[in-house]
Amino acid sequence: AAPPGPPYGPRPRPPRDAVEAFDALYDHAAAALVRQAYLLTGRRSLALRSVEVAFRQAWGRWPEVATDRDPVGWVRSAVHEYALSPWHRFRRAHRRPDKPPADTADRILLEALLALPPVHRRTVLLYDGVGLDLPDTAAETEASTPATGHRLLRAHAELARRIPPLAGVTPERRSGMLRERLGAVRPAVSLEPRPAATVRAVSEHRARRLARAALVLTAVIAASTGYTAVTAPDHYEPPIAPGASVSGVPPLSGPPRLTETSRYLQDKLRADPAAGPHRLHPRLE
Repeated sequence: AAPPGPPYGPRPRPPRDAVEAFDALYDHAAAALVRQAYLLTGRRSLALRSVEVAFRQAWGRWPEVATDRDPVGWVRSAVHEYALSPWHRFRRAHRRPDKPPADTADRILLEALLALPPVHRRTVLLYDGVGLDLPDTAAETEASTPATGHRLLRAHAELARRIPPLAGVTPERRSGMLRERLGAVRPAVSLEPRPAATVRAVSEHRARRLARAALVLTAVIAASTGYTAVTAPDHYEPPIAPGASVSGVPPLSGPPRLTETSRYLQDKLRADPAAGPHRLHPRLE
C-alpha cells in the first residue's frame, strides 16, 4: 500500500494552462490527501470534504498556488487545518468515527492515533507518515523545532503504550515502523475522491454566488446610504427643555383645561344675540 503522503516517483510535467495544471495537481495528490485526512479524523465524509474544500481554495487562489515552491504542501496544510477544525464536533455527521478497519492491527493503530491530541496527531502524520523532516514539520504546524520534537516524543510514547510492537524499540526504528504501518492501513470505507472537473465546477459556482451576493449587498448599502443622506437633518435642532415650576407657578405646558365656570361663561358669550364685531367697536346712535 502507498504511504499516506504524496506518492513517490517523478512528478508530472507542468501542463500549459491553468485547468490542466490544476487537474494534474489534483490527480497527483488528492487520493493521498484523502487518506491523510482519514487518518487524522477517522471519518470518510470529513476526509473527502476536507480535500474538496482545500482544492476549491486552491483553484480560487490558483496564481498563488501555482507559483508556490510546494503546491502539494500548500493544499496539504489547508486539508489538515480544515480536517482538525474544532467546529466539526458540533456537526452530527462528524461526531463519531466511521466503521473501523477490519484488520485488528489497523484498528488498534487508528484508535491509538485518534486518541492523541490533534496537534500531536498531525505531527506524527507529517513526520512519520508523509516523511517530512523535523524543521519542515515544525513550519507546517506553526511551532518551533524544539516544541515539535517534544510533541513527537510524547506522541511516540503514547503510541508505544497503546501499541505493544512499538514498545522497547529505538526512536529511529519506531519511526520507521510507524511509517510502514500508516502506509499499510486499509480503511473499511472507500476513500475515492471526486473528479477534478467536479471540484473546479463547484468552486466556480460558489465564486459566482459569492460575487452576486457581494453585488447585492453593495447595492443595499448604497441605497441605504443615499436614503440616509436625503432624509437626515442638515442642521442641529436643540431639544425643547421641559417646563419647570417657578415660585409655585405651574410650568407652561399648553392651554389649561376649562373649568366649569369658564365653560359656562364661554357658552354664554357664544349664545349672546349681540355677538359680532360691533361688540368690540360700539357706535353711538
